[in-house]
Amino acid sequence: MAYALHETLEVHELAAFKTVCMTKSKTMRALVSDPALKAIMLLDVETSARQLQELCSILERAAGEEVRL
Repeated sequence: MAYALHETLEVHELAAFKTVCMTKSKTMRALVSDPALKAIMLLDVETSARQLQELCSILERAAGEEVRL
């Protein structure tokens, strides 16, 4: 399935946003003293990393389709 250019750009935007969120959670975790909040932030980092891998695979497929066109 070929992706339209605007769809690929939207995935890029999502990946950029998730990267910023993950970076913020990683950075702020060092400043947080509440263990429950630290656990939530760690879960957010793990989830964001997994989601970024999925977004990267979508972008790789989109790039592969552009080459074939």
